[in-house]
Amino acid sequence: MSLVKRIFLFLIVNFLVVIMISFILNFLNIRPYIESAGIRYKELLIFCLIWGMGGAFISLSLSRVIAKWALGVRVISPRTQDEEERKVLKIVENLCQKARIPVPQVGIYNAKEVNAFATGPSKHKSLVAVSTGLLSHMKDEEIEGVLAHEISHIANGDMVTMTLLQGVINAFVMFMARILAFALSNMGRNQKNNFSYGSYMVFVFIFEIAFMILGSLVIAAYSRYREFKADAGGASLAGKTSMISALQSLRVMQQIKDQKAQNPAIEALKISHQSRGGLTSLFATHPPLIKRIERLQEVY
Repeated sequence: MSLVKRIFLFLIVNFLVVIMISFILNFLNIRPYIESAGIRYKELLIFCLIWGMGGAFISLSLSRVIAKWALGVRVISPRTQDEEERKVLKIVENLCQKARIPVPQVGIYNAKEVNAFATGPSKHKSLVAVSTGLLSHMKDEEIEGVLAHEISHIANGDMVTMTLLQGVINAFVMFMARILAFALSNMGRNQKNNFSYGSYMVFVFIFEIAFMILGSLVIAAYSRYREFKADAGGASLAGKTSMISALQSLRVMQQIKDQKAQNPAIEALKISHQSRGGLTSLFATHPPLIKRIERLQEVY
């Protein structure tokens, strides 16, 4: 994906989020939450919840469109006559029948990387996509294992749960940052001194960064947990052997990269996402593939 396309996508999504949330705030007649007497906590809480939860859920509602546009995903027609496409559709249909969920949109994106992902705002409006690299390098039973993992994400409602968690943390970060910033901005203030909005905004910025770093640790930890759970679900749907074989192949071919398919908004959704060691592993959205394989071998 080109840099210009990424920037445009980022700007258009954020523009839509700002417009929608501004409309909601005006509709609910949410007044400024800071006044001479202090903070209006009710207005501040509603403001933070709308911005924190609203931004997360608007992004989720647009996730299928964003994924298709960012990676050039081509949705497979149910009437396709292409043998490979029919094979992928058949695997997904069988897995969805076992998982007792509606069949999602199934797509293919052109990339050398061996990867796949699932996204969407609900079980009825979801998308599963695989790369052409995955179809070229994997055996049928391994493809089934990968797709079973993605179907498990949909069946578990992981996209919605992650969005809820992100929204709650966003709201908490905004709320606490503004309360602490207001308190610090008022330290040493007397009746003759006016409230310094400039220092208040500086403190808000500092506290939001600090709290968001802490919040990212929580989000990353839960994301790693959902990957283990989706692996277990994939083993239940496709069989333990197929799921382990799929993860082993992903590990072997993890070094195959494709810059066109690198997009921060999509990377965390993919089944294979390489993470670094050390302290940075605390912020990783995926456990190392070797640990995922060992977990399946030992527990399931």
